[in-house]
Formats: sequence, C-alpha cells, structure tokens
Amino acid sequence: MFKKIIFFIFSLMMFFVLINPVQAQIGIGYAGNLGLQEAEEADPRDMAVEIVRYLMTFLGIIAVTVILLGGFKWMTSAGNEDKVAEAKQLIVSGVIGLIIILAAFAIVQFIVTMTGNALSGDF
Repeated sequence: MFKKIIFFIFSLMMFFVLINPVQAQIGIGYAGNLGLQEAEEADPRDMAVEIVRYLMTFLGIIAVTVILLGGFKWMTSAGNEDKVAEAKQLIVSGVIGLIIILAAFAIVQFIVTMTGNALSGDF
C-alpha cells in the first residue's frame, strides 16, 4: 500500500515537472502581448518565494492525504484495536505535519514581507 502511495506521489510530481516546460513554450508569445514581465526582469527573490509556496502547498496536500488515509483506516478497521491505534497514529502524525507546514509557511511569509519592506524603505 505504501509503495503505491509513493508511486502515485512520484508520478504526480513528474507530471508537474514535465508539464511546466510545455506551458512555458506555449505562453512565450502571449506574455509580451499581455504586458507581463520578461524573464530577464524577474526578481530571483520572487522566484524563490514562489518555489517555497509550491513546495509548502505540495507538502500540505500530502499531510491532508495522510490524515484522510488515517480516517479511512479507522473506518475500515472493523473494531480491531491494532488497526484503530495505527489509524490514530496516522491522523496524529498528519495533524502534527500540517501544523509544522503551516508554521513554516507563516515564518517564510513573515520573513519575505519584512525583507521586502526593509529593502523598499517601508518600515
């Protein structure tokens, strides 16, 4: 079961990695027409923040999936105490992971906001 979950997550990650170059090639001509920034003008800090946001979102999805998996195991345990204990542990682990992910996201947002304000002169 665990190998299937890992395979699904890996397949999903590869899908998003492989679809991005295709989307970039499709949108090259349209970005200039819409008045969007050129790639050379993009700020590396903004790109880093976007990468962190995507990673946090992906990790949040994984944490919620773990919580749902724990709930599914609990519902299908048929009263078996060992399976119920395993399901409770999955749910607790997922909630702790979600709390850590949300805290990390809040810290990143705070640091990015404060750094941006300090660099622009707005305190």
